[in-house]
Amino acid sequence: MKRIVLIFAAGTALLSGPAFAEELAVVGSWSNLPLYQDFETPFWTEKLPELTGDEFTAQLTSFDQMGVAGEDVYRMLGDGVFDIGATVADYTVGDAPELEGLDVPLLAATAADARKMVEAARPMVDDIMRERFGAQVLGIAPYPPQVVFCKGEVASLADLKGKKVRGSGRMTTKFLEALGAEGINIDFSEVPGSLERGVIDCAVTGAGSGYSAGWWEVSDHLMTLPLGGWDPVVIAMNGDRFDALSPEQQEILTKAVTKNLEAPAWDALEGGLTDDIACLTGNGDCPEGEAASMTLVEPSDADTETARKILTEEVLPDWATRAGDDWVGRWNESVGQSVGITIGE
Repeated sequence: MKRIVLIFAAGTALLSGPAFAEELAVVGSWSNLPLYQDFETPFWTEKLPELTGDEFTAQLTSFDQMGVAGEDVYRMLGDGVFDIGATVADYTVGDAPELEGLDVPLLAATAADARKMVEAARPMVDDIMRERFGAQVLGIAPYPPQVVFCKGEVASLADLKGKKVRGSGRMTTKFLEALGAEGINIDFSEVPGSLERGVIDCAVTGAGSGYSAGWWEVSDHLMTLPLGGWDPVVIAMNGDRFDALSPEQQEILTKAVTKNLEAPAWDALEGGLTDDIACLTGNGDCPEGEAASMTLVEPSDADTETARKILTEEVLPDWATRAGDDWVGRWNESVGQSVGITIGE
């Protein structure tokens, strides 16, 4: 009798659980960078079933492994090519210029400040992703602050004048052009070769990303003024696929992403810039491995003042003309309010 009772109990438990797991086709961000390797990969391939009570499993690849351009990820997501996609929001501003407002350069000096800006922008980003791409935002994760790697001596912002510089987004490129530099659009993976061959003189990316991708092998000066913001990666799901889930499944999946993928990625950035600079320059202990020996160029007060002036007088007004009054108004009431800037005043 005891054996029969145990079998019945086990059968009841099986019947009360999900009949089958929803398998998700997931396309993640750059495969050679820490966000994908340390956070996206373990979350989607190992943790997801347990975190969702076996409601979901996932098959993961990255857009570069698929041979897909970063700017095409959300467009393909909206077309239903895959269920979930993640890419740098700035890559897609050709389709959605208003999305540039998520990552304004120079406004956030710390991870806490950047996180505050993203939280302020999130309702706006939710609407942009639905309207432009038919997608539902699940989370927004950061890359490290976007700094400047140069091949050849630079000592200040003024030294970028006349140089060919790869920007990390449209606002960054506009800023560089206002400085008198030539903004160059080059894919992240092509930067090392372009620096080595002299196609470009400098390039903007996250300090940690540049270390992981070996940019220090082809550049020698590191400017730490965050000219490119923090390059947030929006993790989104095809809207039709999301809407077909039950309300309970929607809540379970969204909560899993925000608490166990997005939040740890943000937490890891606290103090991360100090470690990244140590790894790139040898000024301090490098927790990632062997340190490089780049020359550290810290911004002067004059550099910071110049940068802020260009941002408020040229870069943000230029974005406002492309985004339109409605989105600018929403930005002023959210992100702008959080950092004390109003476009149009």
